[in-house]
Amino acid sequence: MQHAYKQTRYEQLESLPEGLTGEILNGQLHAQPRPAGPHAKVESELTYDLVGSYGRGRGGPGGWWIIVEPEIHFITDVEVTVPDLAGWRKTRMPHIPEGHRFEIVPDWICEILSPSTESKDRHIKMPLYAHYGVAYAWLVDPKRRTIEAYGLESGEWTLRAEAFGNDCIAVAPFEALNLELSNLWS
Repeated sequence: MQHAYKQTRYEQLESLPEGLTGEILNGQLHAQPRPAGPHAKVESELTYDLVGSYGRGRGGPGGWWIIVEPEIHFITDVEVTVPDLAGWRKTRMPHIPEGHRFEIVPDWICEILSPSTESKDRHIKMPLYAHYGVAYAWLVDPKRRTIEAYGLESGEWTLRAEAFGNDCIAVAPFEALNLELSNLWS
C-alpha cells in the first residue's frame, strides 16, 4: 500500500497563489490578500520616516534595519510570521540574511490593522511576538487613525503610548523621531 505524500505546512505556504501572503501561526496556515490602499500608504509613510532616521541616520541615530514584510521564522518553516514592518538593531543582526528567511527575533514589529486582519494581529500574532521576545510592537489602524505602542515587560505587553488623528508621537524604540501621524493618513 502506497501512502500519499502530504505537504508540510511550509510547502503549502510556498504554493499559495501569487497575490496571497501566507503565515504559519500556532501550526495553522493563514493566507490573506495583498493590502488595500490605505494600509499600503501607512506602511510606505512609516517606512520612509523610520528608514531615514533609524536606518540611514538622517536626522536620527541610525543603527537599525527596517524591513517591509519580512518572512520571520521563529522556528524554521514551522512558526512563520510576516509583519507589515520589522526592525532589528544592527548590533543584534549585523547583516541582512541572503535568503528570504529572517531567523533572528526582531527588536520591533508593526502591524497595520485592517478589518480582515485585526483579530489575527491582536489575538494570535501579538501573543506569538511576546512569546518569542520581540521587545516592541506597534499597532496602527488607518481606519480609526490610531497608533498603539507596546513594550514587552516580563513576557506581557504594556501599552506605552497611544495617539490619534493628527497627534505627534515619540515612543520607544524610536523616541528620537517625532512621528507626525497626519503624514500617515493624508
